[in-house]
Amino acid sequence: MSAPLSARARRLGLAGAAALLLFVPACSSDGGSSSGGQPPSEVAATAPVAAAPTGLVESPVAVPPGLGDAPFDTPRQVLTPPGWTVSVWARVPEARLETWAPDGSLLVSLPGSGEVTRLVPGANGAPPQRSTLASGLTQPHGMAFDGSTLYVAESDKITAFDYRDGAATGKRVVVPNLPDEKSPDLKGAYAHALKTVVVGPDKSLYVSVGSTANVSPQDREATPQRAAILRVPPGSSTPEVFARGVRNGTGLAFAPDGKLWTAVNNRDNIPWPWPGPQFGQVLPDYVDDHPPEELAALTPGRDLGWPYCNPEPDTQPGTPDSPMRSADLPFTRDAETNADGSKLDCSALPPLEQTFGAHSAPLGLAFADLPGLGSGAVAGVHGSWNRQAPRAPEVSFFPWNGGRMSDQQTLVGGFQASDGSRFGRPVAAVPGPDGALYVSDDEAGAIYRVARSS
Repeated sequence: MSAPLSARARRLGLAGAAALLLFVPACSSDGGSSSGGQPPSEVAATAPVAAAPTGLVESPVAVPPGLGDAPFDTPRQVLTPPGWTVSVWARVPEARLETWAPDGSLLVSLPGSGEVTRLVPGANGAPPQRSTLASGLTQPHGMAFDGSTLYVAESDKITAFDYRDGAATGKRVVVPNLPDEKSPDLKGAYAHALKTVVVGPDKSLYVSVGSTANVSPQDREATPQRAAILRVPPGSSTPEVFARGVRNGTGLAFAPDGKLWTAVNNRDNIPWPWPGPQFGQVLPDYVDDHPPEELAALTPGRDLGWPYCNPEPDTQPGTPDSPMRSADLPFTRDAETNADGSKLDCSALPPLEQTFGAHSAPLGLAFADLPGLGSGAVAGVHGSWNRQAPRAPEVSFFPWNGGRMSDQQTLVGGFQASDGSRFGRPVAAVPGPDGALYVSDDEAGAIYRVARSS
């Protein structure tokens, strides 16, 4: 396992692939860019890319017969800690979030086609059998089970099904009228329509609702509130605000201690917030590393500050090339929306527990016990669409120690080549019944099996 990235390494975006790779396809997370536009599928070939994290080795991606369509029609390698293997387990175009069903099949959401697909593991290592579990849905994304009840987060509602014998029946809407581009007050303008749902220990549903745009303060006053994590108590269909100021908390998962965590796509084009001639200016060198993406533990009523406050990674704020830190960050006023601090007192916000590098675009979040690594959070990192050098896609691991989250480490990297081109972009990583991780990749159209071999 690679050592935690240094402050300077994080600043330079060292989650990129090494130039030694033999081959080569954000903050966009849900089909639209963080500022509302559509990000390119590949980073410009002329973009500089920093070196790979240390401590990782090149690992060939194993491709079983019948799964070798592009991008696996040429040999691919990734970067992993020594002793880990990566193989293509299934081909699922535009695969997004995943959840394991009680019968041991893997469900994968396909927002673009409005479907949830079901993968049944094959015998003796054979590729899984694929079938459509549900169709005709509106941008389905997050999924969660409570016993035999399957909840699916559509862009405008939460739908429940009865799951039995590999079939989903009894379709019903349990939380209606969630905001999406069809909402009358939004008039088609909504950048973060995809939603996530998880079931809490209290049997409540917790739903991520993204912001309308990069900066849209009106979200904080909307009904239902946007840029928030909503809680729907058992037996209710009316959401209440659990946490706010969460720009796009697509990643939602409960930690071993029962606390809810979110991985957040933060804002773009943050202006320089410190006094002086550059105050309020959008400086590319500053924007590249500010603000970091958030990994936060949520408590009832917590405010992550967006769009009025931003997590502050600089140890010497206001100093160019300040050393950076990734954990326990204070918050700084946003020069565009909260220059005088009247909108929100950023100094009163609890410190932010952990972060990803700016523009990483973390998506799916899960907790897992990994062989040789222990307990921790795993996240699919989609990679940047608007940063130079490009922030690379990867599967990240955050060790969980005594209720605290340690620094980000790379579990699977190497999806991005030295010229900035990519062959894949991980979305989510979930632990399977066999102890391996199953990683969805919407760029490569694949589900990978990631396992410890020694």
